[in-house]
Amino acid sequence: MKDEEKKYWLGFSAFPGIGPLRFKHLLKFFGTAEKAWQADTKTLLQINLGEKLTAKFDHFRKTFQLDNYLKEIDKKDIKVVTIKEKIYPKLLSQISDAPFLLYVRGDVAILNEVSPRIGVVGTRKITSYGETVTRQITQELVDSGMVIVSGMAYGVDAVAHQTAIDNGGKTMAVLGCGVDIIHPRVNTTLYWQIVKKYGAVISEFPVGMYADKGLFPARNRIISGISLGVVVTEGAEDSGALITAKFAAEQGREVFAVPGPITSQLSKGPTLLLKQGAKLVTEAKDILEELNIKNQISKIKNTDQKSNLKLTKDEIKILELLQNESLHFDEIVRKSGISSDKLASLLTMMEMKRIVKNLGGGMYQVDL
Repeated sequence: MKDEEKKYWLGFSAFPGIGPLRFKHLLKFFGTAEKAWQADTKTLLQINLGEKLTAKFDHFRKTFQLDNYLKEIDKKDIKVVTIKEKIYPKLLSQISDAPFLLYVRGDVAILNEVSPRIGVVGTRKITSYGETVTRQITQELVDSGMVIVSGMAYGVDAVAHQTAIDNGGKTMAVLGCGVDIIHPRVNTTLYWQIVKKYGAVISEFPVGMYADKGLFPARNRIISGISLGVVVTEGAEDSGALITAKFAAEQGREVFAVPGPITSQLSKGPTLLLKQGAKLVTEAKDILEELNIKNQISKIKNTDQKSNLKLTKDEIKILELLQNESLHFDEIVRKSGISSDKLASLLTMMEMKRIVKNLGGGMYQVDL
């Protein structure tokens, strides 16, 4: 695509009244975005753009500084990929309302589909259980070579992205705002980790657009549309993650759900999905088999390797306590009878041996 034509695609992207379906209609009628941009209002009315929208668009194109917008994009090192370009994700292009262009900040090559992509989503109000299962399954997916896709929100999204990074994997953050806007601000470090080294942040929304609750459903359809499937690890019945799962089902993607404690309100979302036919997941192997992807997970320790480790009686006692659940440091002290000073030393050594994992906040689990 010529740069001049691409400029007008960007102009339509920046105008809030033209979405993927209307843009497709304009492109079909006029042939190019440039001709559509420069069309007279009489013609725009004839193709049923509507009086209000036509007037709004006419005012926008007369006042919008398109060349300045291009300079801003270039200054911020943001790449723009249209649906007409080869690097545009093929899977995403197949959904009915595929974005006609994507803004990308970071490694634009991640858009190609050499490595399979999987969406990992869930509640913003993550529990310790949700964090544990999200980390475990995401780590296994990364070990299998999958790219992790999520929305960089609080909770499950942030844990999924960070776990991918911590394990040397790649991740894509699909934003409900412009790619130059970091939302929420608490994810600033995470944002720059992704952009600088571990993947890319992408969005269909124009540069400078701030996050708005009404934009998130549109963002969610991209998370599912760009992925082979979506995993919901934790969420309430009204969780936005279920919107992503709904889009996935409508787009012909696989939907996976992790069962949780029936006493938790944040298990009701995955439970509902399971009742509706989602695939039950307790480990990444369940996902890989369903997607017919060869399981390349190479766990550092399997059962036989653990049995060959030379563990002390106290280390064995700690492992037995953590076998079926994660526990707080104080709870391990109480149940094991080991002094806090000695336990701190033992846990540090066991972390170095990659036998246990520190989940933060004083919580520990077996390093699977």
